[in-house]
Amino acid sequence: MLSKRFPILLPFVFVLAACSAGSPSDGTHTLHILSTGDVHGAWFPRNYTDLAPRTSLMGVKCYADSLRALNGEDNVLLLDAGDCLQGDNAAFYSNYENTQGRHLYARLADYVGYDAVIVGNHDVETGPAVYGRVGKDLGRYGIPFLAANAVKPGGKSYFQDYAVYRKAGLKVLVMGFTNANIKAWLPEEKWAGMDFRSLEGFAQRRLNGAIEKEKPDAVVVVAHSGTGRGDGGELENQGMDLLNSLHGVDVIICAHDHRPYVENRDSVCLLDAGSKASRLGHATLSAVYSGGVRTEHHSNAEIIRIDAAKADAAMDAAFAADFEAVRAWTLRPIGLVSETIRTRDAIAGQCFYTDFIHKVQLDATGAKISFAAPLTYNGIIERGEMKFSDLFTLYPFENTLVTMRLYGREIVDYLEYSYDNWLIKFDGSHVLRMECNQDSGRWRLLSPTYNFDSAGGLNYTVDINGHYGTRIEVLSLADGSAFEADSLYTVAMTSYRASGGGDLILKGCHLMREELPERMDGSFPEIRDLMGEFITRHPVLEPEHCAGVGTWKFIPDAQAGDAIKADMDLIFRKR
Repeated sequence: MLSKRFPILLPFVFVLAACSAGSPSDGTHTLHILSTGDVHGAWFPRNYTDLAPRTSLMGVKCYADSLRALNGEDNVLLLDAGDCLQGDNAAFYSNYENTQGRHLYARLADYVGYDAVIVGNHDVETGPAVYGRVGKDLGRYGIPFLAANAVKPGGKSYFQDYAVYRKAGLKVLVMGFTNANIKAWLPEEKWAGMDFRSLEGFAQRRLNGAIEKEKPDAVVVVAHSGTGRGDGGELENQGMDLLNSLHGVDVIICAHDHRPYVENRDSVCLLDAGSKASRLGHATLSAVYSGGVRTEHHSNAEIIRIDAAKADAAMDAAFAADFEAVRAWTLRPIGLVSETIRTRDAIAGQCFYTDFIHKVQLDATGAKISFAAPLTYNGIIERGEMKFSDLFTLYPFENTLVTMRLYGREIVDYLEYSYDNWLIKFDGSHVLRMECNQDSGRWRLLSPTYNFDSAGGLNYTVDINGHYGTRIEVLSLADGSAFEADSLYTVAMTSYRASGGGDLILKGCHLMREELPERMDGSFPEIRDLMGEFITRHPVLEPEHCAGVGTWKFIPDAQAGDAIKADMDLIFRKR
């Protein structure tokens, strides 16, 4: 399938060639900018198991084509803000199993008609063999893979900085940035040869150079960075920082935090479309020219919900063989499970789900202690046959397993910080950190559950009436032996956590980032692979197979049980 844009992308040459010289013609120029972000492998319009409809790139295609038909293809720009290559069976299969020919994501992105794709932190997590291949394949379709703040030693860009398009009679510059905090989450082999610059200051300098060189009529900045607070204090969430500080920009698009957000100001708008292709960001840029001079300028952004039932039929048919290949690979049986596993049970206390992860990590490493969190918010593995797809429900990320040496007091501090992510001091009504959306009446947790780490290898309690620093009491190691504050223990955890992800090591244990490499003492395969191997050794997975991981519970027993059940009922009602 050849792109309608350009058959091969050489840096800037073909994109710039499409931009004619001269000022825009007199009159009103209206550009429609569509955006996705954090698609995380939601490429196909149905599940692999029950074939239930879901939002996907094929729904994006359907809406984008309707907008193109209404306004003209040359007046629509489609951009993705990163994290395309990880989080779903199709992505894993295309990254590591079916490595022949052009990458499936590149073929899909071309068919949908993306103009540019930004590099996300989870795209980097796939490793250089994958993101290098994807970048080349996207380039063959004329789709640049952008990340201006991923720089080589000496300051040159590792990826492409920006691209320029002729859209709506305007010369439009699109500059992309990846997440500045990647080194805090991923081991060095994933990003070797790169450094990641904070967007504060750097983005404006890089942008100024591009504007001076290209002299565009409109500027769009796309950053795989969460919305944030706008106070300059969140390296991974710098969207509002850009909105507050960037000059010479018409539209800012961000992603990473999976939370849809829109803010419209007089001359610029900020847009975050959320995740999993469930929504599209739509920014409209309108500029009036007279005598070659822009006399009026307006930008406005909105969020468009994608209907899971509306997928592009021609695209679905064109990629049917790819879907069937992924589905067959996904549905192969790997064993049996004796009890239904619900991932949300990990929020309410010790459960089969996290005990299984702890057991896998402890067995694989020989560590005394394990840290693990529920990485799937509300997944269910029904009692009976387990399929390969169930491993993605249990563990959706490609995290490798590592061990670190931590003192007993640091382990307690880590747990204090972790439980503070999801607990408040019990106030008689709530114990979980949660809030109610006044418009929808729906309750949600304030922190992501992937930062709700519990510990395996210990016996301990968590007091819901305590406050930060007083909740955790470690009674012993799992085998009953004494746990000592001044003893050094080997602790198993994800590479994300050991690199400082979620701040549990940095702010919880009070370690400096420079200390982390010397504390690491072991590296192991990806955790999902280890889980699959464990199931192979135990064809019928039972809670008894997770014996020896220790115990933990919220106390006081009756009070904690009632309060947490009430909160869980609010959060998960009608789900």
